[in-house]
Amino acid sequence: MAIRLAVIGAGRIGQIHASNAARNPGVQLAGIADAIPEAAQKLAAQLDAPVVSVDSIFADASVDAVLIGSSTDTHAELIQRSAKAGKHIFCEKPVDLDLARARECEAVVKASGKTCLIGFQRRFDPTFAALKARIDAGEIGVVEALSVISRDPGAPPVAYLQRSGGIFKDMLIHDFDIFRWILGEEAETVYAAASALTDPAIASEAHDADTTAVTIRTTSGKLAQIHTSRRAAYGYDQRFEVLGSLGMLQAGNHRPTEVVAYGGDVVSTDKPEHFFLQRYEKAYRAELDHFVAVIAGQEKLRVSIEDGVKALELADAATTSWREKRIVTLG
Repeated sequence: MAIRLAVIGAGRIGQIHASNAARNPGVQLAGIADAIPEAAQKLAAQLDAPVVSVDSIFADASVDAVLIGSSTDTHAELIQRSAKAGKHIFCEKPVDLDLARARECEAVVKASGKTCLIGFQRRFDPTFAALKARIDAGEIGVVEALSVISRDPGAPPVAYLQRSGGIFKDMLIHDFDIFRWILGEEAETVYAAASALTDPAIASEAHDADTTAVTIRTTSGKLAQIHTSRRAAYGYDQRFEVLGSLGMLQAGNHRPTEVVAYGGDVVSTDKPEHFFLQRYEKAYRAELDHFVAVIAGQEKLRVSIEDGVKALELADAATTSWREKRIVTLG
């Protein structure tokens, strides 16, 4: 029997998830809701789904699960309402911008006994997942260090950054999740430096940064370095490498094609995929399929609300470290 899934949020990310849900034979779209009626109507028409209200989703006992792709400031409330209504939950990151409220959401979800997947789609990227599997198989021995490069092709508008919660919560939260996932340990200390190098308005108007360098030491002494930037002229740059006692594994960028051109003056390849919509197309699909399989009892949940809270803890620590120019020790 198909899982009846309702989608809240018909913007860019909601469209991705709703389209992937519509492709999954184990899903029946129970409705699309959005604060902008025209957006909900357009997406619903594309996917042959009804337009519904948020309240009707929670009142409808036939709705099994809720996919939350609305703005960040709605996540915590919708997670809690979903859990209390007995619905399974797929929510985009972050859980909330406030750590205390995120922990409150975690408690409500655990009390409900329902599945809650937080949208860290990078765990489902085929390249990243293959690298993780090879680590787990012992290919490079004991893992000792992680280096992450994460660069966007350009910064979002300053108006967006003003309400984003800052670069560590908005952008690096994915990288903090990668750190925990790959190294399999919690952080003991965090030190973060940050600057506004691509646009002075990011500092003067958004009071934020666009370029960061973060060093994390785990409880056993493993080290991670994360470098991020809001600007990469050559495309969406997503790479990391893991050093172990027996060797190293690297995960590189994806390109539109893997054709290499050899000429008299230069050897060239395609630039990396332009943005996350292209780079993580397969990951988003696999993530949605995993959520459905978990609800159906076919798979064990691979990324939970606890992972969302842990990543937010690191984002909070990095923000404090940057603002106060000091190393932050986590409890």
